[in-house]
Amino acid sequence: MPGNNLPVINKFGVISSSYHEKLLKFNFENANHKESHKPKPSFSITKEFILKFNQVQDPTEKVELLEQARKLITRCKRKLGLKTLGSGKHVHLPTAWTEVIYLAQCKGEIQDEALNMLNVSLDHASFDRDQLPALFFLAESVLYRLSCDASMKGFLYSVEIKLVKIGYLIFLRLFIFFLHGHLESFKQHLLRLQPYLYALYFSGKSYDKYPNILSNVQFILKTSEIIFKRELHSESDFSPVENMEELGNIDSDGRYNVNHLLWHCVAAWSCVQNNSPQLNKVLEHLLLHKTQLQTKCWLDSALALLVLGEAAKLNMACLKTLMDLVRDFLSSLLSVQTQEEMYKAYDFSWAYNVILTYTTIIAEICLYAATSYLRKTALIGFCACKHPKEYTLLMEKSKEEPELQEASILSLVKYFTSKMSDNCDDVVWIGYYGIVYNLVKMSWELQGDEEQDGFRNIIWQTLQKIKDYEQDPRIQNALTIAQAELNDPVDPFTKCSAKVLPNVGEEAFSKYIGWRTANTLSKLFFSSLDACALPLKKPVERRLQKKYINKTQAPMKKRVLHFIVK
Repeated sequence: MPGNNLPVINKFGVISSSYHEKLLKFNFENANHKESHKPKPSFSITKEFILKFNQVQDPTEKVELLEQARKLITRCKRKLGLKTLGSGKHVHLPTAWTEVIYLAQCKGEIQDEALNMLNVSLDHASFDRDQLPALFFLAESVLYRLSCDASMKGFLYSVEIKLVKIGYLIFLRLFIFFLHGHLESFKQHLLRLQPYLYALYFSGKSYDKYPNILSNVQFILKTSEIIFKRELHSESDFSPVENMEELGNIDSDGRYNVNHLLWHCVAAWSCVQNNSPQLNKVLEHLLLHKTQLQTKCWLDSALALLVLGEAAKLNMACLKTLMDLVRDFLSSLLSVQTQEEMYKAYDFSWAYNVILTYTTIIAEICLYAATSYLRKTALIGFCACKHPKEYTLLMEKSKEEPELQEASILSLVKYFTSKMSDNCDDVVWIGYYGIVYNLVKMSWELQGDEEQDGFRNIIWQTLQKIKDYEQDPRIQNALTIAQAELNDPVDPFTKCSAKVLPNVGEEAFSKYIGWRTANTLSKLFFSSLDACALPLKKPVERRLQKKYINKTQAPMKKRVLHFIVK
């Protein structure tokens, strides 16, 4: 892949040496020895095999090495437990994650499949403290690749896009462990990440054309910044801030306190899981803290939306609260009065991270919510469930100042369209970009499901109207990049006419990380509650696995993966 051996120069000196040598010199076995008490299978993917695989010229030998690599991929799938949500007696995630990231150095289809497997595993695996050494190893590997490959190009290849998404899942998991206080003994691991984070911070131009990927990069940097401030008691060198507000609720002792909005979202999720009659009161109190969604430290806001989105997949009241929360956030942020009085004094560049997070969450609700009414409401809203076609046709800009009635997908399409212009606010075009990007992915995810033809037809009609009507190149890029990413070409800007059918186990969206995050935070915030707030015990996991396997085996049923625990 281009750029594998390019050096990255920063104030720490030159990050040189081959990626293969750098990665293979890292003694993962020793790093994991003190933290994991589970027996580790032997490690058989060697530096020599990887180098030979990438440099072989003889056709016969190339076929033999490819067959060997496929056998290693198959073995890794078993160790990852891809069909059992990361559980089972043959599963050992730390070892499997390490082997897969090694295999990802093999060029071509093996690299793509290894990264896809790693992404799926990091999405659905439970949180276990024994995973921390492996997570840091993955973090260092991914950051090294990004700092070398993405920093010197004007555009990203599909591999870099996958690496950023994997990096997001890694640092989300690290941040949840940080909130539990589990990173205190990993200071040396954090220090090793610092130069790569510094390089990533100064490679921002490579991600400007990809707002959704840039948002993931900023999530990596923001979580790292907070962790460094707390665990190393020093300012980070890779993302300077002007005041403590940007770092969130870090007190004088260096402790990080989550805001009330996130706390109430976790409480709402716990109420849904336990069928608590207190849910309505919790949602009322949650809305009292809606202004915290507008604070400059957006990390808690992103996590709050992620958790509340999981509750909204199961409960209509939570979905309404989620949509009201974001509607008020956008209306307040984009009002004329707000722009005139506050925009001069404050930098709102962080706000698009919140809205991009929401566009992904509301798209996931459309696909994976527990009932068809929840899915339909997330797409077309409460007001238009009986007349969805009206929303697909209302694309013209209004002379009057538009009002956002609700934050359904089609309502946001209409609202952002009416506000689009060459000098519109970044939140407008980036929010519109996020909606269009996710509509393309939703259409792709629903193909082949005959029972969802009507649902997919609404999405298809909306996309066709956007293609025909919207001339803004930024929005056209969202259509092109999303389709190209799903078709997985070498260059995401290449337009592909051929349609690639979804592969089993390779999804366009994350399905479980929100649930895993909410479940783990519920255990942290409400440890006195019953076992429903605790990590799944093995008997429960086995029942869930059987349910999952039966659903995935049903013909033409790609979408029906409703992960519900009560």
